[in-house]
Amino acid sequence: MLLNHTDEKLVRMANQIATFFLSQPEDIRVEGVATHINKFWEPRMRKRFFEIVDAGAGEFLPLVLAAAVKIKRPGAPVADAVGLGDDAKGAPGGKGAQAGESLSEPSIPETT
Repeated sequence: MLLNHTDEKLVRMANQIATFFLSQPEDIRVEGVATHINKFWEPRMRKRFFEIVDAGAGEFLPLVLAAAVKIKRPGAPVADAVGLGDDAKGAPGGKGAQAGESLSEPSIPETT
């Protein structure tokens, strides 16, 4: 599979997310990457991400590939995906970014 400029940017973005989470505790890295992608990447981006991953293309960091099993495939049930439940809605009772809420809330899973 030949990657175009947009595909290369998608790979670079995924790797940047993983690079950030490599600085976090090991037990939250995979979920952190998956949560960030699930919360902030639109379905078209995730669809293309999986096309690239499934084709074995792109130079994804191992952490990105490990997180792929927890990233929601567009059109698939949420089942194993993380960061998509009530925790993905922003502030309790919030209306989302359209109402002025920040999209900069942490993507790091909370530990208990």
